[in-house]
Order: sequence, then structure tokens, then C-alpha cells
Amino acid sequence: MTTAPPRSARPVRPRRSPLVGVVLIALVAVTIAAGLVIEFDLLPLVTRFTRGWSVISQFLLPDWAFLVRPSTVAALGTTLATAVVSTAVGAAIALVLSLLASRVTNRSGALYRVVKLLLSMVRSLPDIAWGLLFVAFVGVGAFAGTLALVMFNIGIIAKLTAETVDAVDPGPLEAADAAGANTAQRARVAVLPQILPGFASYTMYVFELNVRAATVLGMVGAGGIGNLLAIELARFNYDNLSALIVLLFVVVLLLDQLSGLLRRRLAR
Repeated sequence: MTTAPPRSARPVRPRRSPLVGVVLIALVAVTIAAGLVIEFDLLPLVTRFTRGWSVISQFLLPDWAFLVRPSTVAALGTTLATAVVSTAVGAAIALVLSLLASRVTNRSGALYRVVKLLLSMVRSLPDIAWGLLFVAFVGVGAFAGTLALVMFNIGIIAKLTAETVDAVDPGPLEAADAAGANTAQRARVAVLPQILPGFASYTMYVFELNVRAATVLGMVGAGGIGNLLAIELARFNYDNLSALIVLLFVVVLLLDQLSGLLRRRLAR
């Protein structure tokens, strides 16, 4: 007579830490407190809907003829040109700084710490703050927006690329060291070929962000389509404003699809 195999012991469910409940309660309390501070209330969306219907009705009837006006076409061209130039300049500077912000390619401890501190300072200010700063320095216009986006791009691309440099395959580095390469040759031969696909992907991603950010910067005096949005909003021309929003949506969507296609090609 065969005996049944012994039944395996049922694993004991691990005890839930009481700290999890404390953290959840704390998060809920902080969220409620934050809502009270900003007086968060969804009721006005219902009670004031009829009051805002006159504005909403104009948004639902965009003036498409406004999009083909020379001023609109010129403003869109300024925004796209700002995004292109700021991406190119910012990416070039960020590539150099990313190599200096990694222990892999920068053997000087003092220079490494200075560059890391500089990049932290650049990232600490949002693009809108850089825009206001450069408008004060160089005056209103696309040049101020371009400079602001260059700083914004440096902060993002340099950080992402420096982290990519930190994770490169050490094999080519060891081969370069064995061949007697100096620091610059080591970075050019052993590091750049490994990080260029990622760097190109980060650059295209930032270009997408720049089109959106250039629009926002235009509303604080940096020129382009954002400046036109601010003008139409001040004039209460909601039909023109609605047409501009649809235009921006289409442009950003097309750029997003194109950028995604290029990134997928690079990843192969």
C-alpha cells in the first residue's frame, strides 16, 4: 500500500508592518490638509457652469480663418524656430557637461563636484523662471525664450546623459586605458559610441518639451505663439484662442509621433 506524499506546509503569510498603515494615514492627512490650504472645491464647476457658458460657447466655435493670418503663421514659426535652436545649443552644451559630471569620464574630483553643483543650480529653476530672468536681461522677444530653453535643456539632458555615462560597459574603458588613452581620447573612443543613442533619444524628447515650453514662455514676453495667446486672451477673443489651442494640439501631436518614431528607430 503506497502512502500519500506528505503535504507541503502552507507558507505563512508575512505580517503587515504597522508602519504601512501609519504612512497611509499620514498621506491622507497631508492630502486633506493641502486641499484645505488651497480651498479645493469641485462645487463651483457645477454652480458656475451656466455663468461660464458664454465663454465655453465661443471656444466651441473656433475661428479657423485666424490660423492662416500672417501674424499667426509667423508666431508659430517663431515658436518652432525657438525650439529647434534651443534644443541644438542646449544639447551640445549638455553633452560636454554630462561627460564632466560623471566619474567615468572626469578624473578630477574638484571639477566633478563643481559641474554637479552647477547642474543642480540650473535644474533648480523652472523654465518659466529662466524666461522671466532673461526677459529682464535681454528684453522681450524670441531671444529671451531661446536662452531660457537652453538652460532648461541643459538641466534635463546633462542629468540623463550623465547617468547613462555612469552605466556604460567598462570593457571598452579598460581597453582604452590599456592602450594608453588620455581622458579625452578615452571619452571619445570608449564612451561616446555607447551613449550616443541614448543622448539622441533624450534630445528628441526635450525638443517635444521645448515646443510646449516655448508656448508658455511666450506668454511672459518670450515671443512666438504664446505671446499671441496672451494677446487674444487679453482681448477676450475666445474663438481665436480656441483655434490657436487646436493648432498647438495638432502640432505637438505630430511632433510627438515623429519623435517617437525616430526614438524607436534608434533603439533597434
